Amino acid sequence: MINKVAIVTDSNSGITQAQAKELGIHVIPMPFYIDEVEYYEDINLTREEFYEKLTGNCNIHTSQPSPEAVIELWEEILKDYSEIIHIPMSSGLSSSFQTARMLSEDYDGRVEVVNNQRISVTMRQSVLDAIKLSDQGFYAKEIRRKLEEDKYNSSIYISLETLEYLKRGGRLTPAVAMIGQLLKIKPVLQIQGEKLDAFQKVRTMSQAKTVMLNQIEKDIVTRFKGTKTGEGCRIHVAHSNNLEAALQFRHEIAERFTDIAEEDIYVDELSLSVSCHIGPGALAIATTQKSI
Repeated sequence: MINKVAIVTDSNSGITQAQAKELGIHVIPMPFYIDEVEYYEDINLTREEFYEKLTGNCNIHTSQPSPEAVIELWEEILKDYSEIIHIPMSSGLSSSFQTARMLSEDYDGRVEVVNNQRISVTMRQSVLDAIKLSDQGFYAKEIRRKLEEDKYNSSIYISLETLEYLKRGGRLTPAVAMIGQLLKIKPVLQIQGEKLDAFQKVRTMSQAKTVMLNQIEKDIVTRFKGTKTGEGCRIHVAHSNNLEAALQFRHEIAERFTDIAEEDIYVDELSLSVSCHIGPGALAIATTQKSI
């Protein structure tokens, strides 16, 4: 009997429902509560609607998929597949992983949940790597092991346009946010697996891009043993409702990292779960090592 491995992720990967169909995978939509009404990303909530509500001072908070929704999807998939590899967002950013891992214990090893430590464009790359490994004939347990071995071979740096949304989420006090806005501070944040952390403070987006590019180069050379021109790595650009700036940033990246092929510099929207906390206008750069 041929072993068939299905791949499941959630919309924190940035993979849309339409893209999921093209890739032959399953994407669980992340739920949002907006003024206490429940919405599902890419189902009854478009990105345009999300940003309209976010900038309109609606009360928005994120949630995780219900256990019932996860189980229902798994049960349907396992009618046609031998195994499932389930790739949720980083366990340091959400309890989705812990919930899925607990639920998987009732499936006698047929569902493997990856402690992926990634989100957004780096999480998307893990999904693509899982597809590649599945196509090569690896079992779900082997895919999980390989993805977990590779999980820290990535970096994300994010520059914010405003501190307002960090203040709304309680990550900054109103006084600190006000001082930052008066001084026109643009923080650069980082995600190195577990959580979103401060990295550096700058005054302009131009300075932020320089900081992020220099740090990505440093990570490629020192952590991933690549070259200053990017050999052996991919680079991903992400943004929150800031496509024009993201495309310009991609051009600057291509000029600097000349050993990275054009198809390996990918541009996408930041997942709405991240955008909810940092607001529109953000610009991010990420790198992943080509180790799978």
